[in-house]
Order: sequence, then C-alpha cells, then structure tokens
Amino acid sequence: MGRSQETFNKKEVRNKKEKKRKEKAAKRLARKEGEKKSSLEDMMAYVDENGMITSTPPDPTIKKKVIKAENIEIGIPKRDAATEMDVVRKGVVTFFNDSKGFGFIKDSETHESVFVHVNNLLEEIKENNIVSFEVEMGQKGPIAVKVKLFK
Repeated sequence: MGRSQETFNKKEVRNKKEKKRKEKAAKRLARKEGEKKSSLEDMMAYVDENGMITSTPPDPTIKKKVIKAENIEIGIPKRDAATEMDVVRKGVVTFFNDSKGFGFIKDSETHESVFVHVNNLLEEIKENNIVSFEVEMGQKGPIAVKVKLFK
C-alpha cells in the first residue's frame, strides 16, 4: 500500500480553513436573525437648544427665545479707548547680537518676547538693559521700534 499524499500539516491547514468558513457562516446567520428593519424615524437625529445631537424631537411647548437682528454683531467688535494699551512700553533685552543686528526684548507687562532690529534703535543697547519701546506689527509679527535705554 502507498502512503497518503496529504501530510499532517496540510490536514491541519485544511481543517482550520473549514472551521473559519463555518464560523463566518454562523456569524452571518446570527446577524441576519438579529437584524431589525430600520425606518426613517430610527435614522433621524435632532439638535437641542445647546447644540447637542439627540434622538428625541424638540418639544414645541417650550417657549423660544426671540433675538433681534439688530443685536447680532458680525465681525470684530470695536475696541474701547480703555482697552488700548500704553503706547510706550518698558522691557528687558533678553538677547541681542551686535554682529547680526537683531535681538529680543521681553515686555515687562505682558511678558511677551518682541523682536528688535538694529535699524529701530535710537541708542545702543546690550543684553539685560532696561529699555523703553513702541510695538508695531511687522511682516512676521510684533516688532519693537523707537528703542532707547530707560532712565
């Protein structure tokens, strides 16, 4: 008698594939049996007054808030004179490179770092000097202009 051409490993692989096929078919059947018919009402979603999505429709008995169109501001609100900051600021030079001609000043009020260029200096400055300056918007952000030593 001849030996079987099928090795143990081949039988194991075939058995595993068959088992997977049966499990997949059983899952498919279970899904079909548990599937309920979906209706349009099941798919509807509503937004409540707080902007949250809910499955319940809004209650028409709740009084709606009336908003006048004149009260809606579109755009950036105008600044008051009180919110304007002091034009001349005070700060400490945290970094200044003489050879490259630029540095940074740390504003004493806002603690922001402001760029300064040698062209905007009224007096010569060094690191850790206390200076007064004005802030303008440059191409890449705020820059210090009219920089002079604070006395």
